[in-house]
Formats: sequence, C-alpha cells, structure tokens
Amino acid sequence: MADVVDGGRARPVAEQSTAELVQRATEQISTLIRDELALAKAELAEKGKHAGIGVGLFGGGGVLALYGLGALVTAAILALALAVPAWLAALIVAVMLFGVAGILALAGKKQVSQAVPPVPSAAADSLRADVNVVAAAVKDGRRS
Repeated sequence: MADVVDGGRARPVAEQSTAELVQRATEQISTLIRDELALAKAELAEKGKHAGIGVGLFGGGGVLALYGLGALVTAAILALALAVPAWLAALIVAVMLFGVAGILALAGKKQVSQAVPPVPSAAADSLRADVNVVAAAVKDGRRS
C-alpha cells in the first residue's frame, strides 16, 4: 500500500484520513483519465492515418475502374462498327448507356424518397410511447 509523506515521514494508508484518501483517489482518477484520453487520441490518430491512406487508394482504384469502363464502351462501339457505320455504332451505345443511366437514376430517386425525412420514426414512436407510459405512471402516482 502507498504511503503519504507527512513532515518527512511516511504514514501508512491505514493512518490516513478520509479526506486524504479521497484527495489521492481524485488525483489518481484524474491522472488515469488523462492517460487514457492521451492513449485514445494516439490510437485514433493512427487509425485516421490508415483510413486516409485507404480512402485514397480506394479513390485511385475507382478512377482506374472508370477508365476501364471507358475502354469497354469504346470496344463495344468498335465491335458494333463492324456491322454498321461507326457513327451509328457510337449512337446506339450512347442511347443504351443513357437508358441504363435513366433506370439507375429512377431507382436512386425512389430510394432517396424512402429515406426522407431522415427521422428515425420507429425510434420516435417508441420514445413517445415511453413518455406516455411514464406520464401515466406519474399521474396515477399523484392520485394515490
């Protein structure tokens, strides 16, 4: 057990007053919390660094995938140009791409409309029910 120095001599914990013990506990808890916060801050900084690098690599992969998609579209146009004039092949592929884009846009619009308003209605309804139960209990408690 730790001792407290009192006038040059150490006193055992058993001889310390409650106020001294509470003061020591408060200091130790404050030190512990500061140390834990410093550790959490360092850990989050390290994880943030890795996340930033990961996001950058993911973005780079996305850009390269977009270039690959462009190359595939070009290949489709060139393949279709073997059967029809090149301008018509490009027009056919463009119309197909706009059709797929329109379908995706409509599906996205439907998903967004289901998300608006961004209020967790189930949780809000549950909270209202809880408040009503507590209010009823308080009201019944006053009548007793």
